[in-house]
Amino acid sequence: MKFKPMFKFIGRRFLFLLLTYIVATTIVFILPRAIPGNPLSQLLSNLSRVAQANPESIRAAERVLLEEFGTDKPVMVQYVNFVSKALRGDLGVSITYYPRKVIDLIIPVIPWTLVLLLPATLTAWWLGNKLGAIAGYRRNTWVDKWVLTSSMILSQIPYYWLGMIFIYLFGVKLGWLPVQGAYSQGTIPSFSLSFIIDVLKHYIMPFASIVLSAMGGWAIGMRVMIVYELGSDYALFSEYLGMEDKRIFKYAYRNSLLPQITGLALSLGGALGGALITEIVFNYPGTGYLLFKGLTTLDYPMIQGIFVILIASIYLANFVVDFVYALIDPRIRLGQEE
Repeated sequence: MKFKPMFKFIGRRFLFLLLTYIVATTIVFILPRAIPGNPLSQLLSNLSRVAQANPESIRAAERVLLEEFGTDKPVMVQYVNFVSKALRGDLGVSITYYPRKVIDLIIPVIPWTLVLLLPATLTAWWLGNKLGAIAGYRRNTWVDKWVLTSSMILSQIPYYWLGMIFIYLFGVKLGWLPVQGAYSQGTIPSFSLSFIIDVLKHYIMPFASIVLSAMGGWAIGMRVMIVYELGSDYALFSEYLGMEDKRIFKYAYRNSLLPQITGLALSLGGALGGALITEIVFNYPGTGYLLFKGLTTLDYPMIQGIFVILIASIYLANFVVDFVYALIDPRIRLGQEE
């Protein structure tokens, strides 16, 4: 294996991702500030009630808050402070949950988001690819028509709308499952069997809504790939040589998985961002719900902190995919020699 072309390729991809990461975080810094409103107004309103409308205390509190959050400083100064702190791992103090640090708010909810989205994404990917492969292999049969039609319908249904249907049907109408939260109110999290069962009951509906809506897109993509691969020269030549259909399908399936793995890696990279609307619909305590709270209250540090972590995870997944591609596909690494 020639390592020099591969390292050249990886180096170029790393520099490209680094530049795009800087641009992306800059956009994340600018966009919240383009929204009209004073991010400190709600916090000052709460402090005014505590201070019993004492004007001097309110003005003193405002000066302290302006100094801490720096919203009165020029935008360029705010940006430099944001970047310098982010590089040190300091995402600032939340305005909504003042005086708690953003990182202390994000870390506890990340496990809930990952527990929901990672299994849901992997399950949807696996089921969708299997169904799409079967449909492509048995194209123009009733199996193909059934899988393609149902996949097209599912792929067009928003997961949050599916979630609301589940809430009405299984939560309100039938009363089988709880309709909100990750566990029952008043329950203390533990590793006891009763708590795990309670979590699983709350888990079923958001998990199912994400899986069903995502599965259709994966199935359609895999079906297209399988049909293309089975019509390629190597598959037709293998058929002329008398190779079994199942063996040809096996090779076609492996080749079709490569672009699907790319999509999976990017989906997993974006998992830290949470399923925003699903978490809102089910009142699920993930990063998506936390981001929603930050957006509704113009909590700049909260919004910036979540997106910094989200963008970094997506770009890391992208970089890992590029590295794996360079290892397994010689066309990519050898192409750098030109």
